[in-house]
Amino acid sequence: MGQWQPSAEGKNPLDQNRTLWSGGFRQGTLVRWWKEFFTSRGKYRQIQKSVSLFLVGLTMSAAIAACGGSTGTAGGENVQLTLVSYAVTRAAYEQIIPQFVQQWKEEHNQEVTFTQSYGGSGSQTRAVIDGLEADIVALALALDTQQIEKAGLIQPGWEQETPNDAIVHKSVAALVTRAGNPKGIKTWQDLAKDDVSVITANPKTSGGARWNFLGLWGAVTETGGNDTTATEFTRKVFQNVPVLPRDARESSDVFFKQGQGDVLINYENEVILAKQNGQELPYVIPEVNISIDNPVAVVDANVDKHGTREVAEAFVQYLFTPTAQREFAKVGFRPVDPDVATEFSSQFPQIRTLFTIEDLGGWDAVQSKFFDDGAIFDTILSQVQQ
Repeated sequence: MGQWQPSAEGKNPLDQNRTLWSGGFRQGTLVRWWKEFFTSRGKYRQIQKSVSLFLVGLTMSAAIAACGGSTGTAGGENVQLTLVSYAVTRAAYEQIIPQFVQQWKEEHNQEVTFTQSYGGSGSQTRAVIDGLEADIVALALALDTQQIEKAGLIQPGWEQETPNDAIVHKSVAALVTRAGNPKGIKTWQDLAKDDVSVITANPKTSGGARWNFLGLWGAVTETGGNDTTATEFTRKVFQNVPVLPRDARESSDVFFKQGQGDVLINYENEVILAKQNGQELPYVIPEVNISIDNPVAVVDANVDKHGTREVAEAFVQYLFTPTAQREFAKVGFRPVDPDVATEFSSQFPQIRTLFTIEDLGGWDAVQSKFFDDGAIFDTILSQVQQ
């Protein structure tokens, strides 16, 4: 795997050698009529797939002849899918994709190839919105997927299209310390001590860093505190933050390469993967922690354009099978399959108090309360910069 890159955010290394079929099928006025008719009745999403596939079936032969594209229909032409994900998932998908390809070939007599793009979750989100024609997105947080939905590329209700509300794997926050943990870091509260320097990215620019901030906040509110005490605690911690890097990768560079800070707020899956790559990092998993839930979704507009919905949805479903869940667990993600979670239980310490984004009000409320311009984080930052 090469040198460890401890990041859920970073530069977007888009694959410039993509060979996407750009002559995608257009559904035309009939589908727009269907959409207007059924949206008013709340039924469009349920029948949109069958309508799109029906129209694809009627016209795909001509489209293939003109464009040489793939149909996505079992037993037909070869299919190419584009997976867009965030950096640290690569190790798992390098194992999962060949297994799915082999199974699909055996069951449907059809070749499937993948174009893969890995980078920071936020930058990947922007790339898809700006025109990277992903068939599937597997991002670091549901807020990023929701931005693609708001751009009109994913239909509302995507969370109910797959098992587990579309959360395909999880992680928790980890506190990476210096060798020997000289400052005795054990809990979130230790980060507010006067002699502790904390490294974290800026949650205004880094989606992953929002998990860090919410871990700090929930360590107070989910153990009996209120917003007033949580605000004071997070203010003290950010007083100990000497610099706010743009994303998690830059945070890691500040901590490891520049030698700043006594503790780096990171993620359990990243330190586990680092260990597998020969880097033994001392770290602590706080007993009060946030469940870092990572979703997967089919990009409706693109799979309908490419005619790849059937295979794309099958691949997403495959990610929830025990076979795929084991691959996620092997590289440090907490599996969502209960049996696989039991199988790997020794790798993941139990969390005494584990809270979720829903416990904090859900992503829409969290974004508005904490991270919009003029919200709580801006107030805290203005106070610590005085």
